[in-house]
Amino acid sequence: MPELVLELNGRTWTLDPSRSYTLGRDPQGDLVIDDARVSWRHATISWGGRSWVIEDHGSTNGTYVQGQRIHQMEIGPGSAVHLGNATDGPRVSLTGAATGAGAYSAQAAAPQAQQPQPQPQPQPQPQAHAQGAQQAWQQQAPAAAPHPNWQQPQPPQAQVPHQQPPQGHVPHQQHASAQQYAQKVPGQGDGGGAGVAPGPGPAYGDRSPTTFHQLALGRVMRIGRALENELVVSDLQVSRHHAEFHATPDGRFEIRDLGSHNGTYVNGQPLAKSGSALIGPNDIVGVGHSTFRLVGDRLEEFVDTGEVSFSARHLTVTVDGGKQILKDVSFGVPEKSLIAVIGPSGSGKSTLLKALTGYRPANQGDVLYDNRNLYKQFAELRQRIGLVPQDDILHKELTVRTALKYAAKLRFPADTTEQEREARIDEVLGELKLDIHKTKKITALSGGQRKRVSVALELLTKPSLIFLDEPTSGLDPGMDRDVMQLLRGLADDGRTVLVVTHSVAELALCDKLLVMAPGGSVAYFGPPEEALNFFGYETWADVFSAFENYRDYDWAGRWRGSQHYQLYAADIDAVAAQSVQMPPAQAMRQPKPQGWGAQLWTLIRRYLSVIASDKGFMALMVILPAVLGGLSTAISSDYGLRPSPRGVNTSAAMILLIMSIGACFAGAANSVRELIKERVIYERERATGLSRSAYLMSKVIVLGLITIVQGAIIGGIGFGLRDVPDEGLIFGSSLVRLELTLPIMALGFTSMMFGLIISSLVKTAEKTMPLLVMFAIIQVVFTGCLFTLNGQVGLNEFSYLMPSRWAVAAAGTTAQLNVLFPNQDDPTETDPLWDHEVGQWLVDMGALLALGAICGVIVARLLRRHEPEVMRK
Repeated sequence: MPELVLELNGRTWTLDPSRSYTLGRDPQGDLVIDDARVSWRHATISWGGRSWVIEDHGSTNGTYVQGQRIHQMEIGPGSAVHLGNATDGPRVSLTGAATGAGAYSAQAAAPQAQQPQPQPQPQPQPQAHAQGAQQAWQQQAPAAAPHPNWQQPQPPQAQVPHQQPPQGHVPHQQHASAQQYAQKVPGQGDGGGAGVAPGPGPAYGDRSPTTFHQLALGRVMRIGRALENELVVSDLQVSRHHAEFHATPDGRFEIRDLGSHNGTYVNGQPLAKSGSALIGPNDIVGVGHSTFRLVGDRLEEFVDTGEVSFSARHLTVTVDGGKQILKDVSFGVPEKSLIAVIGPSGSGKSTLLKALTGYRPANQGDVLYDNRNLYKQFAELRQRIGLVPQDDILHKELTVRTALKYAAKLRFPADTTEQEREARIDEVLGELKLDIHKTKKITALSGGQRKRVSVALELLTKPSLIFLDEPTSGLDPGMDRDVMQLLRGLADDGRTVLVVTHSVAELALCDKLLVMAPGGSVAYFGPPEEALNFFGYETWADVFSAFENYRDYDWAGRWRGSQHYQLYAADIDAVAAQSVQMPPAQAMRQPKPQGWGAQLWTLIRRYLSVIASDKGFMALMVILPAVLGGLSTAISSDYGLRPSPRGVNTSAAMILLIMSIGACFAGAANSVRELIKERVIYERERATGLSRSAYLMSKVIVLGLITIVQGAIIGGIGFGLRDVPDEGLIFGSSLVRLELTLPIMALGFTSMMFGLIISSLVKTAEKTMPLLVMFAIIQVVFTGCLFTLNGQVGLNEFSYLMPSRWAVAAAGTTAQLNVLFPNQDDPTETDPLWDHEVGQWLVDMGALLALGAICGVIVARLLRRHEPEVMRK
């Protein structure tokens, strides 16, 4: 057994083959390496019986040989190992010390270091699974769905003509046979199921830790992205100085948040910012993609690299009236796989997707992410789940790179540098082959390329689980194949991908297929190449026709009584979900990646970029108020807004009417589509930590400024070309036109807020225009210029809800509208809202702005309807 000489930073150690040696920052270790990139217990070097072996203990930053990360490999004289970084990490050089016949020579050992060898893994035995799958196939093939001679678990409700599938014919598929599946998904306690049926996997704590960290009494272990931390986590979801572990005087341990942006979680629930909590052996602490568990005085770290299981257990969704639209849906997803969900309209696919992602939790049942309850621990686990809705979740007016830049600003902590964000964006663009399109506007891309950009946005945060809703909808067959091949590649690269689709052309690329039957129940779950034979039809068109023609048939019962169910879904309840203790209620506030002000500033900049990219809209913003202001000059009036020799000047009321309606229309038109057209974007960003109030304020500020400028244009044209009163109430004689224009500007702003209410209420953008016209007409009626409102019981009080009533009143106080436009029935009866008094002008303006503020509160409440239900509680 030869000795081995190890050299590091000018020091040498001679290793004895009779014992092993630990490398790391642990002062109690054998070889102490004081470098922040090296884990506490980084690796072990030992004699393996025929050669020396180095084994990485799941270190955070890795162990490298010739630039490649290794877990375990043989080494010898001539080898060089880097710790923590492939190029400039601490370098361990190995040389020989001849001790007899067994001595190494550098020439003999060098070949062992040429290529890192992965740790050998035991291979599963597929025979039993293959035989079981073949038996299931043989039993199901003659039993076309549903056949009168087939003995189903429950009495059939309908008799369907039998359609015999081709005998002995197994179509060629890329990810096809049960044997291939058994080889691909071994049941080794790594998130797949036991044996051949990949179930939900073991409890989270039963995984092998990625690495270990020793907690010493009196010492503080700080966690963060910065290299000066004791525990360095290379994850952009983690703040530079995120949290710290330390021991309390009574010997217990505590986790303390250091004001992190994405939060520190205990059992899936966020700590209060800069708060702390005592932890025990059953508690799980989450920091970014890493979780920690205390075992004695040792901290075990689990890094979420995508090797996670995902399962749905007995999901049932009930709507008003007690109708079930999702019925007892259960299935388990093996790690790093591609799952397709298909089914006819009304089978609950969209409902299932919302239940799986937490957007609309099921009334009964659980969704388990690596056996952690997603609904109860949504605050933490939402950062590890990506969702690509059917509609694009990007502003199409921006370029690809600009859109991803703003998304990265919103999702990454505020202390993330520009270089770090740019590097991650470049990495994602390269992975999805979008780097050649990064300077193009999203509107200029094809449908498939736009879908890739939406996927790129979700990949920024490195999710382990990605859901897609109809990603191939509206695409031609070629693009359909490209998108599905993209998803296949994402799964092969170490992610679990679940796609809801209507397309059945590329199902062969998937590892598993979930078929939903009408009514929201499972009709099949298993390998896609066995599905048609299970149903007994030759094409999916025949299967969907059977679903439609025999909606009352017990498809779920047939599935549960089949051999396929025993193979692929029967053990879904075999592993108990991890139970955790919920933290106190005051610690439940969910953190945001950035502070409110930082989010607001990013949203404002993004919104301005979107507006600036649309030259037509910018031109319309100037032309529309100019035209509306010019319309008021078409009203012939010799005296403008001044009294005639008789005092009465009825044209003044018409001038104010036209200008007010122009401001109402311009303000509401600016905002009436803004929320509905971004609804999908808002829903997704809200789930990732976007502040509702910051989002709303960005709209109010940008649209408010635009509307105020438009009001100034309308007032400047309308009042600038006419005679006005000699004296104002607020600004005297020099700024009378400004005093008359201010109510028009305020009216435009408040009308813009009413437009946001309309935009938050409607379900489609097409419905906004009729409501906009109706809003403008109502404002015409309630200005008080067409007929007398004062004294009309009920009608007058209702008019107080109309912004045009208060805007005309404020301008009317300055113009003395009670004199220019007296009550036709009783000239002595005046409208108190038009009284020529400073106090009344302030009341009118205050009421106008108060209406706008009330609208803001209403919009904020309406926005709650468009965010995940889990976040509303």
